[in-house]
Amino acid sequence: MGAAMPASWSESLERDGYCVIPDVLPSSVLAALEADLESDFIQTPLGDGDFYGYRTKRFGSLLRRSEHAARLVMEPTVLGIANSILSGACERIQLNVAQAIEIHPGEIEQFPHCDHDMWSGAKGEHEYLVNVIWPLSRFTKFNGATRIYPGTHRIQITSLEQLGEPVVAECDPGSAICFLGSTVHGAGANLSHDVRRAIVIGYSLGWLKPYENPWLAYPPEIAKTFGPELAGLAGYAQHRPNLGNFEGQCPSILLKDSVPAYPRATDALRPDQQEAVHEFARSRRAVA
Repeated sequence: MGAAMPASWSESLERDGYCVIPDVLPSSVLAALEADLESDFIQTPLGDGDFYGYRTKRFGSLLRRSEHAARLVMEPTVLGIANSILSGACERIQLNVAQAIEIHPGEIEQFPHCDHDMWSGAKGEHEYLVNVIWPLSRFTKFNGATRIYPGTHRIQITSLEQLGEPVVAECDPGSAICFLGSTVHGAGANLSHDVRRAIVIGYSLGWLKPYENPWLAYPPEIAKTFGPELAGLAGYAQHRPNLGNFEGQCPSILLKDSVPAYPRATDALRPDQQEAVHEFARSRRAVA
């Protein structure tokens, strides 16, 4: 496909707060995913809230609804971008959300917002999140294409009056709309007669509580069908030191054919921590 190397797009993302990468995946992949999700789109009720929208449908757990969802989550260019942006502040990144969105005619413009506001930690020292929107429908300014406010990742927005004119992310299925968790954005109003569909795949720092609870979305019997890297992104991996363990073990132990009734608690430390702890323990044993 026509996507450039992740490094060049990461530079654009860090500079502007967003980038739109054309032709990342064949449109046929998005069409196959949409076909798998058709029944879910039909059965999911419209939302209830001024933020989620009263004319918008949303549902998650996409990795168990369609085998094609993994193509989006594991796409090398966007995964490389997410790692480039986030890995400086965490030991490993995680899947924050895999959600389908359908905006119906008559829906109003969504409140402009930053997705990293779901976490109350101090902002500005590092990014918390990279989101990627994969259109299933062609995005236009008339059907609710995402509106992005360039440069807002670099300033503190305290009033909507500070926002300039947004960029409307018009593009076709197969393109990837990437933006930082610190970038102000929102869905546009759907002024057309057709629904606007998209997939949102988000990656966040591995030590954060994710937006979508991964162990409920993908319990072990589901996650067993994933490859190791996908399972790790979906929550079945520890974040050193020892964060997110199960009985002192990496939670990936739950994906094995045989799970011990009493797992053996085993250190999962960063190399610097491992060395310090080892030297401390060695010195104490020497005088014991």
